[in-house]
Amino acid sequence: MSRPRNFRVYFLLTILLLFAVILLLREHRPSFLRPGLHLNAYVSTDDGNITVVDLISLRAIGKIYGGPALAEILEHPRRAEIWGVSSAGGYIWVLDARSNQISSRIPVGALPYSLEFSVKGDRAYTTSSAANQLIAIDCVTRAIIGRAKTGAQPVRVRITPDNKTLLVVNFQAATLGIHDAATLQQRAEVPVVADPGEVSILPDSSLAFVMSRSQSLLSVVDVRRGVLLTNLVLAGNPTQMILKPDGGELYVISPETHGLQALNTWTHEMGDFMMLGSAPASGIITEDAGEMYVADRAAGRVIPLDIVNRRVSRPINVGALPGAMRFDPVAPGGNPDMLLVVNEGSGDLAVLHTRTDSLLTMIPVGSHPQRIAVKLF
Repeated sequence: MSRPRNFRVYFLLTILLLFAVILLLREHRPSFLRPGLHLNAYVSTDDGNITVVDLISLRAIGKIYGGPALAEILEHPRRAEIWGVSSAGGYIWVLDARSNQISSRIPVGALPYSLEFSVKGDRAYTTSSAANQLIAIDCVTRAIIGRAKTGAQPVRVRITPDNKTLLVVNFQAATLGIHDAATLQQRAEVPVVADPGEVSILPDSSLAFVMSRSQSLLSVVDVRRGVLLTNLVLAGNPTQMILKPDGGELYVISPETHGLQALNTWTHEMGDFMMLGSAPASGIITEDAGEMYVADRAAGRVIPLDIVNRRVSRPINVGALPGAMRFDPVAPGGNPDMLLVVNEGSGDLAVLHTRTDSLLTMIPVGSHPQRIAVKLF
């Protein structure tokens, strides 16, 4: 009588093991679909290091010194490289993702803060805030191929989706510089809100929205005509703008109002206000615009938000002072499997499972991590 019973137990255990293997294959899909495929996250810390996290095995695999006062960090759109900015060092650094070594340091001038790539990935753009310059770099040769004068203290550069125009946020001048992407020459300089820090651009490259973290105003600029259309009044000082992928709505997060506002980008009218938590400060939206995740720094949580139905789901506990967030790379139109959350206070990277909206693991990355890039290669 015991043999049939034991057989059934073994059979059930085999089935459970099979399901576990299938689940594991789905969770770590990239490594099994293509041998030798790598999926890494790169997290900058306040001591100038970049911690490399293997997102297949979910562990830190290296630490590379990038330079003092690391500002922006971005994955190159075409090459197996991570590019970043050392503000105190006055250079752009390039990390070879295959060898995990710094392959170049490109001096650009004092106090660079921003980094942007052309649509094709053949050029990189940055600014020297101290020299009031816009700079273009050839991504293959690493040579500086152009410089142009900007307004006072440029802190951000972004390229329009049509690849024709560079928008430069000039902090001290309180202007948005509109530059030709090919020649770098300035076509217009538009007065905007005081202390501007960020700019979002519509997919058709027609309008730009300029945000200041010290002002409860949002400037709307006509990029083609080079004029200020209006300054919109916000409920509170914002920390981040998130543009819906189709450009129809712009979401403005404000910790002091404990939520976010939705702006209709076509009519320039403020829409719904959504209460989210104690101090929501940053967010990220899926490519299909179905869901947004907002980090509440005060509560140490990430809040899933159904954008279509304006419905808040159960918050997910992460580490202390969550900030920058990224999804794992997915095919166009697909949904991500993982959400990566940088916890500045607890010094770790939280990995969330997006299908279940649950915490998968926490990976220590170093002192006060701030920014993250993700590369599949």
